[in-house]
Amino acid sequence: MAWANCENRYNDERVSSACGLFGFMDTTGQRHDGSRAIKALYAMKERGNGLGAGFAVYGLYPEWADQYAFHVMCRDEADRLEVEDYLRRYFRIAHAEPIPHTPVKGMVEGPILWRYFVALLEGIEEAQAEEDAVIQHVMRINSQMDGAFVFSSGKNMGIFKGVGHPEQIAEFYRMDTYQGYLWTAHNRFPTNTPGWWGGAHPFGLLDWSVVHNGEISSYGINRRYLEMHGYLCTMRTDTEVVAYAADLLMRRHGLAPEWAAAVFASPLWNEIEAMPEPEQGFYRAIRQTYGSLLLNGPFTVIIARTGQMIGLGDRIRLRPLVAGIKGSMLYISSELSAIHLAEPAIEFTWTPLGGVPVMARLGSAPEPPPSGHRMSVLAPEVRYA
Repeated sequence: MAWANCENRYNDERVSSACGLFGFMDTTGQRHDGSRAIKALYAMKERGNGLGAGFAVYGLYPEWADQYAFHVMCRDEADRLEVEDYLRRYFRIAHAEPIPHTPVKGMVEGPILWRYFVALLEGIEEAQAEEDAVIQHVMRINSQMDGAFVFSSGKNMGIFKGVGHPEQIAEFYRMDTYQGYLWTAHNRFPTNTPGWWGGAHPFGLLDWSVVHNGEISSYGINRRYLEMHGYLCTMRTDTEVVAYAADLLMRRHGLAPEWAAAVFASPLWNEIEAMPEPEQGFYRAIRQTYGSLLLNGPFTVIIARTGQMIGLGDRIRLRPLVAGIKGSMLYISSELSAIHLAEPAIEFTWTPLGGVPVMARLGSAPEPPPSGHRMSVLAPEVRYA
């Protein structure tokens, strides 16, 4: 199937290039079109190679805000009807329609694309939390139906992705017709996996979305730990584990984002031993409890969920990450030039420390860090120490 096995025009799955990340959030909740994200990705076009790009948008479905928005790609109409039949057994479908798109010259043929706005039927999953039940159904579809894939499953948010350059994906999905208060975007160079529609970034689960630049060498142990907690890693890519780990740590286990960042990019043991108490004790507990979710290797990620955006790089900054502020807007990017293009009147920019998250929340104006300071993990309400 063309959408799942796309030809690499360079006949090389390890084309020398690098992913481009971009995200912005208006902390007042005001919605914006995608022109900033589209411009920023186009400015970083050389970081991709046409094998994948995508966008995640939050706040774009206000008329269906209480329903889970399932974005589904299918091999053919028979596969779509199979997915729809499955959904009707467990969900009430409030609305269903093809995802609007426009054929774009030069793009490979894509899958059938539909979106379903659904709610769990009452009494179906009484023994489970609603969100855990939704995850179970998404993973069942993705692991047991060969010709179908749910690539977005959150409320009032949506992921749009495929094989192509950023401007092609933007034109294909008509991204200029959507508005949201938070946008993330990705220009993909597949590190260890072939380019295909479902394997493009962002990766999502419930309202989580992740875009990633780099290579996570701890994928094997990360995957095994997550599968012990009921997550099925079927995508053959390291980025998938970040989305699932974010859900496990911050939703299921209730960790603050600062603490989740300390799991993903914890200081080295010799650095921990040099810390004063009680900070040393905190990091020891984090490493001992969640050592299997430590992300080894070079990486930067932008993790988004409803009302929040988080940027994080590895401990020794092997992949680039920059941030900027303009009023209520926080920008995160792989390149400073992309931020300046998206917001020519940017007020403040900085390069975050390795392992220190950059965050924005609805209702809280973004603030730049004091120069050279590290965020406090012991008291997240105190932003820096």
